[in-house]
Amino acid sequence: MKRYVGVDLHKTQFTVYMQREGNTEGYFRKYPTTEKGYEAFFEEIKRKQEAGEDVIAAVESTGNTRYFKNCLEREGIEVIVINSLKFKVIRESVKKTDRHDAKTIAEFLMKGMLPESKLCSEKSEELRRVVKARSALVQTLVSLKNQVHGILTANGFESKKGWLNSKKGRQRILDTLLENQYGLVAQSLIESIERVEIEVKKFEKLMDDLTVEDRTVEILKSIPGVGRITAVTARAYIDDIKRFADYKNFSAYCGLVPRVYCSNTTERYGGITKRGPKVLRTAIIQMVIGMIKVKSERGNILMNRYEVLKGRKGSGKSIVATARKLTKIIWTLLQNDTPYDPMRMQEKVLINITKQMREIALAS
Repeated sequence: MKRYVGVDLHKTQFTVYMQREGNTEGYFRKYPTTEKGYEAFFEEIKRKQEAGEDVIAAVESTGNTRYFKNCLEREGIEVIVINSLKFKVIRESVKKTDRHDAKTIAEFLMKGMLPESKLCSEKSEELRRVVKARSALVQTLVSLKNQVHGILTANGFESKKGWLNSKKGRQRILDTLLENQYGLVAQSLIESIERVEIEVKKFEKLMDDLTVEDRTVEILKSIPGVGRITAVTARAYIDDIKRFADYKNFSAYCGLVPRVYCSNTTERYGGITKRGPKVLRTAIIQMVIGMIKVKSERGNILMNRYEVLKGRKGSGKSIVATARKLTKIIWTLLQNDTPYDPMRMQEKVLINITKQMREIALAS
């Protein structure tokens, strides 16, 4: 006999609905997300297990889902994490209460109709936290630098982007504003910039430590134009490439596939879905921009396609379209555990040219 448990999890409390297999009704319980709350919930579960019931729980993916899942699995409880994007019954429900949500989850769990979501590894989650923290500091750094440039511009002084990237340039700014009313403000901003830069470097060191001899990072860095930070960022959100059955699933996860509208005989394609991690999508687009700047790669099949698209659609859309093609290359490299080979990209160009020449010869 099975006992199905639907869980509506929040930061301070969680509501559960328990229903036994074969019964038409179950019952509700509410617990705080504290040590005592978890203990009370586990005692309730143990009573069911001692009665010979197999307990299965389902919970939506939220900020504290991993901790909740780990706690339940230590007690021998099977836990299904719900893919919220595919399970719109709760999000779009007219009746939105904790009890209703918990009951809905339990009912769909009994019918085996819940779309499951796989949590990333703990290493990847830790790496994501570090990436996000560094990104927040970099944004702060940009904001501080913009304020300094704003002071210079407002007072009629020359303002060059690279000045704040070196001690000599910063001193030049301070000397310029020394007798200005904003001199002290600029000095405080520059001191703040230097402190934030130190913290950014600490997070970058931590990113390096977490990915020492990481094969995924090594393969991503082998792609021309891909730097260390971009490779580590992408690795954090790719996690395990084996979870994607094919490159199309990976492209969809990155949110780089177009929206498709099909009805009867009508078929239309829109912009990209932008689903999945925005950070990963941005990292892959940055990879394309980096490759464009590498002169030795300008003749490969990917860059040739970019140049053709650029002439018709402009650089913005062409970069996104090329990023979608790059996801296929990334998926293939990681699946085969093989670094990027520039010669193979050049060979594909020659194969395409030979094929086109053969078609022309046959047509004539």
